[in-house]
Amino acid sequence: MINNCWVLLCCLFVALPAFSAQHVAVHPRPGFSAAEQEIIRQIVDMERQSKEASLRRDSDFSLHSLADDYVAITPLGQVTTKQETISARRSGQLRYEAMNITDMVVRVYGDTAVVTARADVKGHQLGEDFSGPYRYTRVWVRRNGQWQIVSYQATVTQ
Repeated sequence: MINNCWVLLCCLFVALPAFSAQHVAVHPRPGFSAAEQEIIRQIVDMERQSKEASLRRDSDFSLHSLADDYVAITPLGQVTTKQETISARRSGQLRYEAMNITDMVVRVYGDTAVVTARADVKGHQLGEDFSGPYRYTRVWVRRNGQWQIVSYQATVTQ
C-alpha cells in the first residue's frame, strides 16, 4: 500500500509547484540575456499553473504539459510515465491540503530549463499521509514553441 502511495504521489508531484517571484533564484550563465529572463518568467508561470492544477486535481494540465517521453523517478526509485501520471491524477485518490514551495532555482540552457526547489506538502493518498518536506528537480524542454516537462525526480528530506 505504501509503495503504491509513493508511486501515485510522485506521479502527481508533476503538478506541484507554485510560488511568488520572490522565491525564485536565477542562476544565469555568462551572457545572460533578456530572452533568458523571458524564459524564466514563462517557466515560473508554468510552475504556478502546475500547483493550481494539483490543488484542483486537474489531469488536463498533465496531459498538455508532459512530453510523450516524460519520465519521473519517485522518492522510492520507481519510474513512472506520462500515462501513469495522468491515470493517477484522474483517479482522484490523491488529496492535497496544502503546498509551500521555497528555495526555487531556475537555470536556463537554450531550449531547456532546469527547476530545483523544496516542497513542503500536506496531503493523503489512498488513505496514507504523505505530508512532509521534499526536494525535487524538474526539466522543461521547449519543443515546437511549447514548454513540456521531460523529467522529474523527488527526494524526501528532513
